[in-house]
Amino acid sequence: MGNRRIGLAASLLICAVLIAVTCYWLVDPQSASAANATAANPGPPPADQMALLKHGANLAAIGDCAVCHTAKPDAPFAGGRPLATPFGTLYSTNITPDRQTGIGAWTLADFTRAMRRGVSRDGHLLYPAFPYPHFTHMTDADIAALYAYLMSRDAVQATAPANRLMFPLAFRPLLAVWNLLFLHPGVEADGTAQASTSSPPASPDAQLARGKYLIDGPAHCAACHTPMNMLGAEKSGDAFGGNVIEGWEAPALTTLMDAPQPWTHEQLVAYLRTGLATQHGAAAGPMRAVTQSLADASDTDVDAMAAYLLSLQKPASSPAAATAHAVQTSQTNPAPADNAHIRNGAVLFVAACASCHATHAPMSTFGGRPSLALGTAVNAQDPRNALRMILDGIPAERSARGVYMPAFASTFTDAQIVDIAAFLRANFSSQPAWALDESHVERLRKENHEP
Repeated sequence: MGNRRIGLAASLLICAVLIAVTCYWLVDPQSASAANATAANPGPPPADQMALLKHGANLAAIGDCAVCHTAKPDAPFAGGRPLATPFGTLYSTNITPDRQTGIGAWTLADFTRAMRRGVSRDGHLLYPAFPYPHFTHMTDADIAALYAYLMSRDAVQATAPANRLMFPLAFRPLLAVWNLLFLHPGVEADGTAQASTSSPPASPDAQLARGKYLIDGPAHCAACHTPMNMLGAEKSGDAFGGNVIEGWEAPALTTLMDAPQPWTHEQLVAYLRTGLATQHGAAAGPMRAVTQSLADASDTDVDAMAAYLLSLQKPASSPAAATAHAVQTSQTNPAPADNAHIRNGAVLFVAACASCHATHAPMSTFGGRPSLALGTAVNAQDPRNALRMILDGIPAERSARGVYMPAFASTFTDAQIVDIAAFLRANFSSQPAWALDESHVERLRKENHEP
């Protein structure tokens, strides 16, 4: 028995030696050593791959992908963010490369079909809260770059909550009819033949073409700033005419010349990149997150977007000089004393707001913060955004200019907020008074909205 064991051990040893010798001749030891070193220290990706990922990151910033697809700051792109719509609440999906709950198992063809036709990998139809009616205009190269960038992110295992939609909208095949009516596929020219977006376009026409492609496609600005019809599609005859989204008014983008100070290209670029324009005001609500995302986009592309938006403007309804005079008058003249709402609002303003917003307050004289007289919210026809700003403020988050405003929802009653809004309108704007009462504030408190 012992001899058999010794013989078996010897046979196994001989086999092991033969295998080792065979492997030696089949595999160059130096190559194997180099391969092991490469696996341990992969090094930077090739230059062309780096350029592709950089291009994809730029498109993700322009498209605000992380804004909608991030519910928790420590899990970017993992989805789960609630999106309030007139038809119920949708939850954004996980677009990290996790194979079980994200898009890790998706091919480029799967991703392209979702972007162009609104069809998921398994064949179910996506809701147009995912703005594929805009993404359908993107070029193959841009979709491929965005896909490569998303696939390079950290995989996060996270399943979005179930959507809560009114009957019968949870029946997704109905979306096929919606797509027949409102999805208009067709790739647009990207506006530049350059391989990189870091160089300016060759001409103003090229810049406008680039801006149109970005606004219509990846940036999908009309998805928020265009009125919707009864079926939740954009009204084709009123592009960029303004809309209410997530509790805030997305103002018209075709009337920028009607602002107390008409928008310039430089001011619009500053607003898009930092969330603050020194002659207009600060971004709040959903738009603030958009500006934070655009801070990571290329200068050239944001310039092109601003140039195209300014090309859409309707003629100003009043001369700029008269508007500027009205602004100056509203800043210097005292509020009328014959209105109880305005008188009460003046007292509350002095107590809670004047330390920042009075004409000679430090915040108004340093740091490029504009007067309330220049703000879109105070001069808008609808008081919604002014009331929202008083209720919700501007959270202290990442911002190039450190814009912050405290929320007063728990400080003031509905009646007091009405009084403050009435005072702001009378003292800082030459526009007609708002027709306001407590029911307006009560309704806004109950709405689902973006803080």
